[in-house]
Amino acid sequence: MNQGFALYRMPYAREVMLTRGSVREFRSLTALDCQRGFVVAPFAVTADEPILLIEPEVEGIESFQVDLPVLALEHQANQRDDYHIDFLNFHAQLLRGTFRKLVLARSLSIAKADSAAPVELFHRACNLYPRMFIALVYTPQSGMWLTATPETLLSGVNGNWQTMALAGTMPWQDKVAWSDKNLQEQRFVATYITRLLEQFSNDFTEEGPYTTRAGHLAHLRSDFRFTLYNNVRVGELLDALHPTPAVCGLPKHEAFLFIQQNEHRTRSYYSGFMGPFNAAARTHLFVTLRCMQLFSNGYELYAGGGLLKDSQEESEWLETESKLDTMRKVLITEC
Repeated sequence: MNQGFALYRMPYAREVMLTRGSVREFRSLTALDCQRGFVVAPFAVTADEPILLIEPEVEGIESFQVDLPVLALEHQANQRDDYHIDFLNFHAQLLRGTFRKLVLARSLSIAKADSAAPVELFHRACNLYPRMFIALVYTPQSGMWLTATPETLLSGVNGNWQTMALAGTMPWQDKVAWSDKNLQEQRFVATYITRLLEQFSNDFTEEGPYTTRAGHLAHLRSDFRFTLYNNVRVGELLDALHPTPAVCGLPKHEAFLFIQQNEHRTRSYYSGFMGPFNAAARTHLFVTLRCMQLFSNGYELYAGGGLLKDSQEESEWLETESKLDTMRKVLITEC
């Protein structure tokens, strides 16, 4: 049965939405034009990890059983060593000037410690993170994922579109003092988006950067509002926009290939995007950050961080630990 569902809540909203129905596979973001449903896209499209569209066939909340795979926990002991090797490799490329920025991701395996149902974890995330987009998504192709993400990839209502540059990470406090590294990282992303939008629109504005909160973390954010040229299809824009330098690097194409070839762990649907899609009316797509894949015996949590040539390994490792706490809090919190 090729059936999937997406249970989700928009930022600041109280109501929970459900899309449930048949799952279609796509190999290109441009093929999404004229489609309607809930999109689940990976970081990199492969035969095993395609772009997925859950078609809205059921409006009410109904339950059905899914069989989750078993999580292999054997690699857990080597995660710090794996990150050390990846950091040295990535950082060497930055010092050589091959890249201006690279995003290094990692994962963390956690054995299942209680009997909390996936829907209970979803409700915990909703209570913990009212500012974020929360989604519990299942398809036979992707498995089951829970995300609590602060980053919009593309949002539009009746032809008025928005995106954002979100980069830089610090612990949240009333007054955040941003380092030069964080400011530069955010400016890289904002400049990239500005240059990209110049190809698709002659009517866009930028607001920011400003400090925004995401749970226990703070980020630097710039907002872009725009309309598209009449002959531009939304799938074309998505194809150009994803993945942004916030989850990939610069130069983008070369960084995208380098990450796929050199990271220890395949990103799968982490740092892809998901959300309701209807280009003709209303679309809200979010980058799949602060997420985990659910298994029958545990969870695989994902996080990453942007590296520049002056990045320090220990501080970057600690940043990923802070980001992993977003999902760890969901697993240990009684809401």
